[in-house]
Amino acid sequence: MGSGSSGEAARRRRRLQTAIKDSLRELSTQLSVLNHQVGARLDLKDSDFDCLDLVNRYGPLSPSALARLAGLHPATVTGVLDRLERGGWVARERDPADRRAVLVRALRDRTAEVYRLYGGMNASMDELCAGYDEGQLELIADFLHRTTTAGRDATDELAES
Repeated sequence: MGSGSSGEAARRRRRLQTAIKDSLRELSTQLSVLNHQVGARLDLKDSDFDCLDLVNRYGPLSPSALARLAGLHPATVTGVLDRLERGGWVARERDPADRRAVLVRALRDRTAEVYRLYGGMNASMDELCAGYDEGQLELIADFLHRTTTAGRDATDELAES
């Protein structure tokens, strides 16, 4: 084996890395379209739907914490929360640890609507995952976790510059 095969291996690795990055971009676009469709069915703007998802996953949250997670200006989040509260999606409550502070909590009554709209995607993901063994699923989960962390780091870096 000469140096030609190591050059070929390096080119193959670069092609694979490019294919992974391209696939992640396609996935991002497709999930964005899916989320937009779900949000439209629920009569929610994209930013409102994103904030609702963040409150569902990480809440209860202070409005300022939500603004940081969503990458939105606090005044924008105030408008988002007003709309979500009027729609019966969230409630603003006093923080029991600091009565001067407010926490935003998702109202579970409407969560079933969101899950129903993602039913097809969730079923597809279950079917897809069934084709992998436990070790492969651990590898995929690790890759996706690291990809999410890289995206968060890149976002934080842009926000700070």
